[in-house]
Amino acid sequence: MENVAVTGGSGKLGRAVVRELLDSGYAVVNLDRAPSPDPDARAQFVRVDLSNYGEVAEALTSVDDRYHRVDAVVHLAAIPAPGILTNSATFANNVPSTYNVFAAAQAAGIDNVVWASSETVLGLPFTESPPPSFPVDESYAVRPQSTYSLGKAVEEEMARHFTRWNPNLKLIGLRFSNVMDVGDYAAFPSFEEEPLSRAWNAWGYIDARDGAQAVRLSLESTIRGFEAFVIAAADTVMSTPSAALAAEHFPTVPFTRSVDGTETLLSIDRARELLWFTPKHSWRDHV
Repeated sequence: MENVAVTGGSGKLGRAVVRELLDSGYAVVNLDRAPSPDPDARAQFVRVDLSNYGEVAEALTSVDDRYHRVDAVVHLAAIPAPGILTNSATFANNVPSTYNVFAAAQAAGIDNVVWASSETVLGLPFTESPPPSFPVDESYAVRPQSTYSLGKAVEEEMARHFTRWNPNLKLIGLRFSNVMDVGDYAAFPSFEEEPLSRAWNAWGYIDARDGAQAVRLSLESTIRGFEAFVIAAADTVMSTPSAALAAEHFPTVPFTRSVDGTETLLSIDRARELLWFTPKHSWRDHV
């Protein structure tokens, strides 16, 4: 049984990841500033300030009677979106914390690290900066449009060099789309009335349970080095066909292949191929 440290395990995606890993037989320690509100919070909890390298280094080795080793790290803790804090505060929290996790994992001899990058590095909002083509994939250079996204781009660049220094290291960045819980789906039918309100990320989303699946598959992958994957649901948040939505709202953006029905415009082809990622959940099952 591997012991996996999950930073931000008390958050929306973090809670789903903790449940997925525990249900798959892993031992899990939740490293966060606050305990999980999940009534079924089965993971060990240790309060950690990720901006403090010393605390992170200790947390990724052992903590008294809680645990005595960490085999892998899932790093999800962050200010989760632009505009929650000031730009400088967002950058000052997220980027140094990620550096601390990467560096402490390296110092502890942990060579299996998965962390939350973001769909924002693809150039969101697309309404201000349309993508080069649909479906949007990992083939073009990141182009952050916000300080939050800039931080994620810096984290990906850091990961590239950490793995250059250590060829045995695996650092997988998951570019999660907008994370949703089942309780969020009641609002989805209303998007049909205002499709432009969700065009900013090409009508994408990811069910937290499928996001958790992507994390587990990444931990179990034999990939080495730095890799980044778009992680989204198999469909959009809309009932209107995806090709029709793109034609109306992004008429100048070409398609590199056809899309069927309400298929996602955020390509998960690479995650399917290399991680065997297959989304199992859709908002349509709950509305």
